[in-house]
Amino acid sequence: MNVLGIDIGGSGIKGAPVDTSSGELLDDRLRVPTPHPSKPHEVVNVVAAVVKHFDWNGPVGVTFPGVVVDGVVRSAANVHHSWVGVDAAALFGGAAVLNDADAAGLAELTFGRGVGQRGTVLVLTFGTGIGSALFTDGVLVRNTELGHLRLRGKDAEYRASARVREERDLSWEAWAERVEEYLRHVEMLFSPSLIVIGGGVSKKAGKFLPYVHVDTPVVPAALQNEAGIIGAALAAAR
Repeated sequence: MNVLGIDIGGSGIKGAPVDTSSGELLDDRLRVPTPHPSKPHEVVNVVAAVVKHFDWNGPVGVTFPGVVVDGVVRSAANVHHSWVGVDAAALFGGAAVLNDADAAGLAELTFGRGVGQRGTVLVLTFGTGIGSALFTDGVLVRNTELGHLRLRGKDAEYRASARVREERDLSWEAWAERVEEYLRHVEMLFSPSLIVIGGGVSKKAGKFLPYVHVDTPVVPAALQNEAGIIGAALAAAR
């Protein structure tokens, strides 16, 4: 089945048509900067432009950087607060809408590093914030939002996200110490059998993962920045 996957992030909105039987993108990915302020109307306009770019009239899946329950947005940490309470599924013309990290996790467990993995798997995306997808024997526990766990009196994503590394000009080794502290916390809470690191930093895993030492195996995502697009398409296909 071919589905247009659109991944809304705090800094960029990405989209591409996906073959959901193979996880392959059927065209070059389009990326448009997320508008600021990232209010519903402005974001909808960008999503519409992505749909138009691909001249798409089939099924569409959309990710959102926050809690989404039955298509309705319940939290919006890295986009404008006016999204809270919005029926995003209706706003996007009946598209399947789900949390962005949940989408990335679905993609990784279907086509990436989590294929065939039993037990508890955590997919953590490091970008503007920290997203999380939690699976138990392949079943997704939706909307975990583990980036908002408290570390040193603040949300973990305000200490260990990729944005924090860039804004504070941290070395990869210094940032890895913060990532390790965070991973030790989620490791203590969930005793995972595997942790998959996604988001844009997964392409540079060799620069920081050698400095991260926890008991759980930690691997970079196989699908990297395409995971959200692929996961959004999978959600719509299912």
